[in-house]
Amino acid sequence: MDNRNYFIDNHITLLLLKLEHDFCKGALYTARFYKKDITYLDTKKRMDITPIDGYIARLIGMPQHGWIAIGQEHLTHGDFLYKLVTARAAMKDFTLIPGETTYFLLKDLSEQMDLNRSKLMYYSQQLSHVNEGAYVPDTYKIPVGLSEKETILLLLNQSKKKMRLWSEKIFGNYNEKKWHQYVIKASIIQKEAASIEDMPYVSSVISNRLKRGMKLQMDGTLNYGKYSHQKVTAAQIRNDESSYNTYKHEGIPKEAVCNVGLDAIKAAIFPAKSDYLYFVRTKKGHHSYSRHYAAHRKKIKNATK
Repeated sequence: MDNRNYFIDNHITLLLLKLEHDFCKGALYTARFYKKDITYLDTKKRMDITPIDGYIARLIGMPQHGWIAIGQEHLTHGDFLYKLVTARAAMKDFTLIPGETTYFLLKDLSEQMDLNRSKLMYYSQQLSHVNEGAYVPDTYKIPVGLSEKETILLLLNQSKKKMRLWSEKIFGNYNEKKWHQYVIKASIIQKEAASIEDMPYVSSVISNRLKRGMKLQMDGTLNYGKYSHQKVTAAQIRNDESSYNTYKHEGIPKEAVCNVGLDAIKAAIFPAKSDYLYFVRTKKGHHSYSRHYAAHRKKIKNATK
């Protein structure tokens, strides 16, 4: 990622453009205003802006704050300054809901933003340090015209900033590897919990089973990737050899099951104090918890009558 500064000579108040990724063909982001001598860097070579450009900028007006529609890579000084003042980029909202997998995130993103799904998948795999759980569920404003790479960078950068902020508020620091371990646990909670109130108790069941050396045996871990919306079957439990199959493998999966929200993260870090080892969803839609298997089996029968 490059930070690129644009300055205009003449000591007039103009802006410092801070790009958090490669120069965009479709749009760029403008940040604060400063009194500085400034220089324009394009993608190929450095081009000094002359004092004449300063006068032009003063005549045109103040540059806008936010996403600017550039539309092409190479511009004259005058065209560049004019676009900074007038060319506000069109924006579209894109919403990622908690518990959705990256597989469906990229599918929805490609359809809503008219982007190539294969390219989105490629750049997501290349630019993210993890295969799942890198995106924070939220509504994002995405400039129309960004490329697949630029769009992925935008989502990843904003997500990482939020995760860092959450971690610093909770722990006072941000350790990326440690944080992702909580994301993995939170992703199981996100898939299994019937409500936000349920999350700390689901978290406690996970912790209690792990402490006792018990397999988690949770269906939600098998709702990974393209299986996010499918009902888990006995055949899938028998045949799935991935680490997501917590009926076969001990511990938690090697990767997150899905993208998670702050409520699930908090539950993963701060589980409820309980000695529950089992839970089942009742006919009313909430979870009922048990300490003993016999009681759990009885609740299963009642829930499936």
